[in-house]
Amino acid sequence: MKRERSPGMKLLLAGLVAAVLIVPLLMVYALVYDRESQSERAQEQITQGWGGAQTFTGPVLVIPFLSEVVEAETVNGVATERRREVRRDLFVSPQRQSIETALDPDRKGYAIYESVVFSGAIEGSARYVLNSELDRLDIARDALLLDEAELRFGISDTRGLSDGASVTADGEALELSPGNGPLATGGSGFSAPVSNWSGEEPLDVSWSYGLRGTRSISLIPRGGETEWRVTSPWPHPSFTGGFLPEPSQSETSAEGFTAVYPGITNLALGQGLLSVSDQPAGPPAPVVTEYREVEPARVSSSTEPATIGLVEPVDLYSQVDRAVKYGFLFIGFTFAALLMFDIVGGARVASAEYLLTGAGLVLFFVMLLAFAEVIGFALAYLVAAAAIIGLLTAYSAAVLGTWRRAGFIGAMLAALYGVLYVLLNEETYSLVIGSLLLFAALAGIMFATRKVDWSAVGRGEEVGGERFA
Repeated sequence: MKRERSPGMKLLLAGLVAAVLIVPLLMVYALVYDRESQSERAQEQITQGWGGAQTFTGPVLVIPFLSEVVEAETVNGVATERRREVRRDLFVSPQRQSIETALDPDRKGYAIYESVVFSGAIEGSARYVLNSELDRLDIARDALLLDEAELRFGISDTRGLSDGASVTADGEALELSPGNGPLATGGSGFSAPVSNWSGEEPLDVSWSYGLRGTRSISLIPRGGETEWRVTSPWPHPSFTGGFLPEPSQSETSAEGFTAVYPGITNLALGQGLLSVSDQPAGPPAPVVTEYREVEPARVSSSTEPATIGLVEPVDLYSQVDRAVKYGFLFIGFTFAALLMFDIVGGARVASAEYLLTGAGLVLFFVMLLAFAEVIGFALAYLVAAAAIIGLLTAYSAAVLGTWRRAGFIGAMLAALYGVLYVLLNEETYSLVIGSLLLFAALAGIMFATRKVDWSAVGRGEEVGGERFA
């Protein structure tokens, strides 16, 4: 007669099978990463010809001026000075600017993938003055070449510019030229010459243009005071960057959001209104969603922009990724139940049966990923969970000998999948719920096996006068 394994040996073998199943779980984890990478590449395809994450800035007034420089040189051993005139640029930031942005979101698809895009309407007004900072910079007013002044608008991805852009200065429409944007956006944007300004009175400028982009929009504030108001029907905005909207004037609801940045001053920016060098901007902060970060357009570095992201409330790859991390918990709970039926209840469970049951549990995550890309995460979760619960319940009936025991396995799996779904959608208390679940499972196993002699050999005996029916 074949010698029966001890309970301790059965526990060891079940643990070894569970350890082996780590390998396919890691393979599923790698599969999720690969599919997420494909999704990101697909989103890059969507942005081509439409416009990526956008960073823009209000116009900067650039005025050339002539400056005298003294150069020392030595001729025939004699040190001399040579004076010559050089042409330089004066960068004038607005004394005050107000910008209105309306974002119309949409979804664009590529194969089975989607990305959030937007069409924006940007309108603004600004006022420029030549103040006493000219004396500080040692620039004579008559050295300014005012008839060669120009306004420079910065846009990080000019592919997103649409027709209908217009700029007026003191009520006069200006002619627009591509390129020659501020350093804040890497020189990308457009410009407009201003030739009829005397410099004695303030210059009032207004502009409007359409801008398309993907996932996020950032404003680089500049000048004495910048006010930015953004409206959109998108219900899930993310506010990041160096400046945040004023809570009392902003609101977010299921119908959309309104974000108001009431007054970003040059004192906060640490910038003067006049400068002889263009002022770059710092890198935008990532747009943070619940589970991932979205990188806005990159710019060069000093002032960090204010960034608004149009983010998905739930990213399916992040959800599946988190679910896979709970995979070993599923395997542990199911194996523990089978082990209890084996040791305490008198059923015989072979190592191969543990392995096949574990393979079914791992298959759940593959099915979840495959269906989620097509029908969405919630419905895919229901389909995959129902299929695996049905499969393992029927298989457990054959392994454990009765449908009553199999029903216990099915009910336990249903409860586990239900708890996992709650954990995936509950960020604040997920660790608390998970730890309590593990505590309850450990307490149940300790209670059920409290009288088991782990080194004993033999089967069919009642342990502590108890059996699992």
